[in-house]
Amino acid sequence: MTTIKMMNPHSALAALKHRPHDVLEVRASMSQSSDAWKDVALTAKSCGISVQEPLQKTQRRSNKSKNDTGGRVGTTFAVVREKAAITLDELFGDDSPRGIWLALDRLQDPHNVGAVFRTAGFFGVKGIILTQDKSAPLSGASYDVAAGGVESVPFVLQTNLVRALEVSKKNEMWVLGSSEHAEMPLSEVDHDRRWLVVIGNEEKGLRRLTLENCDMTCKIPPQGDVTSLNVSVAAGIMMATLSSG
Repeated sequence: MTTIKMMNPHSALAALKHRPHDVLEVRASMSQSSDAWKDVALTAKSCGISVQEPLQKTQRRSNKSKNDTGGRVGTTFAVVREKAAITLDELFGDDSPRGIWLALDRLQDPHNVGAVFRTAGFFGVKGIILTQDKSAPLSGASYDVAAGGVESVPFVLQTNLVRALEVSKKNEMWVLGSSEHAEMPLSEVDHDRRWLVVIGNEEKGLRRLTLENCDMTCKIPPQGDVTSLNVSVAAGIMMATLSSG
């Protein structure tokens, strides 16, 4: 399985909390690292995980992992197996009368994906559907930006998003698309439902087939001169609004 190099101590602590068996190594100094990384090192030691001194610059060049998908190298980090996805049946197994699930329709910026996971973890989102094709993978950057969100929010990888939407409807869920071209404002959406909120690509928004399979679409009306939002910010507003009340 591919390993992730986590540079954010909060991401590493979350991995130690949720799945310590997948944390392979921690590089941190008990004398020079930040307090957060010292907490990581102490927690790792209590779990019987190897904790070593940070790598020196010459070591970093020679020991770079071929499996690392994070794209960054640093002296203080944790090496963790990537988190496993679950199935659609498991994702929709929660029978709560209301709640929020997310589907990300080909998001391509790993920082946006990480930010969505962080906000989802904050608002107690039930789970996230990720598309596999033409989408950003869950890289080290995503885990770090998520600051533990990837660990607390289950996710599914899907090649066919439309099929996932169909399965959600069979599980008594409503599919809500987010689109700046929609007529209905977010403020008019009923909160007391099982919502699968679909967030579109940074540039192109939701694909045509995705839109056609939404039960309804809504928009976040601008209040000022700027007429668009970063996709992770828009997703955060959707989550905050639908989880209230």
